[in-house]
Amino acid sequence: NRRKKKDDSILEIPSIPNPFPELCCSPFTSVLSASLLPKATSRKKQVIKVYSEDDTSRALEVPSDITARDVCQLLILKNHYIDDHSWTLFEQLTHTGLGRAIEDHELVMEVQSNWVMEEENKLYFRKNYAKYEFFKNPLSFFPDHMISFPSETNAAVSHSGILQMFLSSSTYPEIHGYLHAKEQGKKAWKKLYFLLRRSGLYFSTKGTSKEPRHLQFFCEFSNSDMYMSLTGKKISGAPTNYGFCFKPNKSGGTRDLKQLCADDEQSRTCWMTAVRLLKYGMQLYQNYMQPYQGRSGCSPLNITPMRSISENSLVAMDFSGHRSRIIENPTEALSVAVEEGLAWRRRGCLRLNSHGSPIDMSNVGKSIHRSQSWFHHKISREEAQRLILQHGLVDGVFLVRDSQSNPKTFVLSLSHGLKIKHFQIVPLEDDGKLFYTLDDGHTRFTDLIQLVEFYQLNKGVLPCKLKHYCARIAL
Repeated sequence: NRRKKKDDSILEIPSIPNPFPELCCSPFTSVLSASLLPKATSRKKQVIKVYSEDDTSRALEVPSDITARDVCQLLILKNHYIDDHSWTLFEQLTHTGLGRAIEDHELVMEVQSNWVMEEENKLYFRKNYAKYEFFKNPLSFFPDHMISFPSETNAAVSHSGILQMFLSSSTYPEIHGYLHAKEQGKKAWKKLYFLLRRSGLYFSTKGTSKEPRHLQFFCEFSNSDMYMSLTGKKISGAPTNYGFCFKPNKSGGTRDLKQLCADDEQSRTCWMTAVRLLKYGMQLYQNYMQPYQGRSGCSPLNITPMRSISENSLVAMDFSGHRSRIIENPTEALSVAVEEGLAWRRRGCLRLNSHGSPIDMSNVGKSIHRSQSWFHHKISREEAQRLILQHGLVDGVFLVRDSQSNPKTFVLSLSHGLKIKHFQIVPLEDDGKLFYTLDDGHTRFTDLIQLVEFYQLNKGVLPCKLKHYCARIAL
């Protein structure tokens, strides 16, 4: 009776739900069923190869629905780079000499599926400062003589209003101007008057007439991608170096390319920017405003923006006393940094090498710039222009290189106003000391690092400050 009473009391206790039901399943069934695994593991994975500017490469195993922005984010994390929203995945078609910046929302596997097997096409990981520059400075991208508005729109439209019209589904500004077009199956180029409308790209068969009976359809954009010519006149025989084209997604050869050529960089930039806005519209604005919003399922890549290394891990320290201390007052930290920098400059020749002997800083100044990311040793003028163009023709993109015409001098190549300008850095000797100058000796610097740091803070004789440098990164 006692035992029965005890069993009855046990049965009266309410049952507690098992918090780990998956651990109590039959020994003949798998403990980790497919429904319990993360969804990301059920997606197919593929290996892609990404190159950097110095032709080093890295293989990545990624999901089949990964976007270009997610690939950039993954490479930023793996290489410990600082994300400033300008990293871009770049597609280069080596056989045809064409290239384009893949939009952040595009699927990488879809891009690769359009490649022909026998062609050695590549994906590059690099900076592109001009990717969304038209949202910040539309005045430079849409000159007044190339844009017109619908008749129902008021004549006076602000440049911010232009962007709103591009992103609107009801109205669209008309881009017009002359372009050189290559005829299908022929080597000849013909200069025609083109018009870009929401329905596609047209050219006029009678001068600059915009009448419907004189307009002939050239191409549309839903099933094609736009590329920039990277080789200029070499492969296509174009009349200028400002070529671009439209390539159907499933096209295998050059016969299906719709090739065009502008007279200057401003014209080409305007046409290509307008086509991007026409094709992707509001999606570009979302990419610009929310650069870290990845696809669902790519949770490891949806992270908060990275801060710079100095903000994350470095603090100001004072080692002057018997014990080191952290300088918590930002004003004191700034004054100490300035004082230390001045003291370093004054010491000059009294710096010691590893053996304890003084170093002649005048000799060090001749080569210290070689360790800097903005310095490119012995590259040609054409290669410098190509590098700056790939990084985006934004005001302030620059690099420093050796001069080919005069081995003793250097050249500062700088982007300004959608043009690339070159400034000679001349060495001067005064009282046995070597200086460098950009303005015939009015402003002198002991080394190239001083010179670059000065013009990053001051415009001086340059058309703009130095803002973004072109670097050959390694993966």
